[in-house]
This record gives sequence, structure tokens and C-alpha cells, in this order.
Amino acid sequence: MSARLIIRAAGPGVTLQDAGRRGSLRFGVTPAGPMDASAFAAANLAAGVAMGAAAIEVSLGGTELTAEGETIGLAIAGGEFDIRLDGAPLPAACALALEPGARLVIRAGRSGAWCYVAIAGRIDLPPTLGSLATHARSFMGGIEGRGLRAGDVLPLAELAPPPRELQALEAPWLASGEEPIRAVLGPQADYFSREAIDEFLSARWRVAQRSDRMAYRLEGARLAHAKGHDIVSDGVALGAIQVPGDGAPLVLMADRQPTGGYPKIANVIGADIGRLAQRRPGDAFSFAAISIEQAVAARRVLSEATARGVRLRAVSGEISTELLLSANLIDGVADAYLSMEKE
Repeated sequence: MSARLIIRAAGPGVTLQDAGRRGSLRFGVTPAGPMDASAFAAANLAAGVAMGAAAIEVSLGGTELTAEGETIGLAIAGGEFDIRLDGAPLPAACALALEPGARLVIRAGRSGAWCYVAIAGRIDLPPTLGSLATHARSFMGGIEGRGLRAGDVLPLAELAPPPRELQALEAPWLASGEEPIRAVLGPQADYFSREAIDEFLSARWRVAQRSDRMAYRLEGARLAHAKGHDIVSDGVALGAIQVPGDGAPLVLMADRQPTGGYPKIANVIGADIGRLAQRRPGDAFSFAAISIEQAVAARRVLSEATARGVRLRAVSGEISTELLLSANLIDGVADAYLSMEKE
């Protein structure tokens, strides 16, 4: 029997995602892809596959997985989810071997909104427009263009040998911290008064319950428009912060629409999109304005850190609470080193 990964349970928003459907935005096709690209890349690097390879994106709804046919190597990274293998707790970021019949259960834990399950092999499904990324609103990608659900089967190919023992994954560049989310003002900052911009930067914002892969709706201040709340529709980038007529900002995320007709007060920088994506409904944060040059520099720092790869260290003996807390994407001594050279 060939190797397969069986979905035994999946909450809302659990999907297959790869790096995204690139090159078709001009035709109105949303790229989709991971909400937290850095955590997605970390999981794939730890699994020994290309950073953009297809993986399972797990939402707060959680999932349960079982291997069939062969033992499968998996790597998990992202928020601090509660991860258990046959009931035994695992570090929130780890690499493991999933043996046939064993149950891997992932549920929402202490913090974070998304985590990624990367496979040491290839998910053997046909791509749509060159990608497996799921965009549920257009029924595109993944399995029938929808989220994963109980009973789904993921056929696998080109499996690499699984790790011989449980390993904790360490990627210091993923530490989120409580620093403000950085954004570049514009491109329609002139549609807002200086007072509204100051309020945008000084307010304490919260992610609203009405948030999803398309957009995070923010609760906090109401931002007044100085020149109306409609513009001629133009292209929107990942992280664009639209302000519709009610004054409540919307941060456009991975499943964003290709164009929009609300003025954009700012754009979250690429290096901080993952940090914002990991905020749960009710989580509070603030924004800080930076220049385009600073945004480029921040992206370069993240790219260079990612290029240095992730570290894996063996987890031996009984898994303690201290280990579970210390092994979640923080720096430390490493037994193994994986880099982009694996691609």
C-alpha cells in the first residue's frame, strides 16, 4: 500500500497551502498561500523539503491525522498549539515520525492562530494553475477547492526517511514578541486627516471575531475620512489596510480580493504579516509607521535569517512542561542544522 495521510478530523479553516498561486493576479486570481509564510517555511525546512512545498495549514479549529501504508516524517511550526501523539504531549514546534495507526492531534493552545504540518515528501494531488493552494471562495486548489474534512485522504510520494526520534524545532527568527506591527503609510493616506493617522498609530487595536483568511477586521478607534470612503478600484497588496465607510480598518490577508475600492491608510510590511496573522480574535496590538527603506531592510533581515535555516535537537526522556515551553521556536543548542540548501 502506498503512503497516505488520513484526515480523521478537521475544524473550519484547515486547508492545504503551498507558496501560492503566482502570476495570475492580473486575471483576478487570488494567490492564496499561507497566512504565516515564515512559520510555513520553517515547517517545510524542518521536513527537508522546499520552503514553498504544499503543507497542511491548521486553524484554531484543529485537526487529527493518521498515517497509512508507511511511517511518515512530519514537521510542525507556528503558534503555540497543543500537539499530542497518541495522547502524549509534544513540543509546539517539532519534527516527528507518524507511524501507521498512530493519532496526531493538534488543537488550539496557549497562543497563535495558525500552525503548519509539513510532510517529508510530496502531496500527490493535481495542481490548479500550478498550485495546490486552497482558495475556498473560488473553489480552487487543495481538494475540490475546499477545506479539509474528516475522511479526506492525502496520497504521498517521494517520501524521505522519517526522523528516528522526536526533535524540537528551533527558529529564532519566528519569535513574535509584543512589538508594534510595522506598516508603511499610504497609498491613500491623503484620504485621512493628520488626526486620523495619529489615531491609527496611537490606538490599541483588537482582531475582531469577524476575521478570516481574506481579511482581519480590527476593533478599536473609528477612523474618519477626509476625502470620502470610495476610490476608483485599484490593486491591493498583502497587508493593505483598507478603511471602509464605517471607519473600522480591514487588513487584507492571504485570500484577499485582487482589487478594492476603499482608501488604504497603510500597508503592513511583509516581514510582519506573519506576526499579525498569529493574532487571535480579541488579541490586542498597535501599529508603528516606518519608511519603505526600513521595510525593505526588515524584509532582508528576515530573508537572511530564514536562509540560515532551522535547528532541530533530539527530545529524549520524559517530556516536561519546561521543555514544551522552551522548545517553541526559540534559540538554543542544536543537534542538527537544516538550510535552504535542502531545496
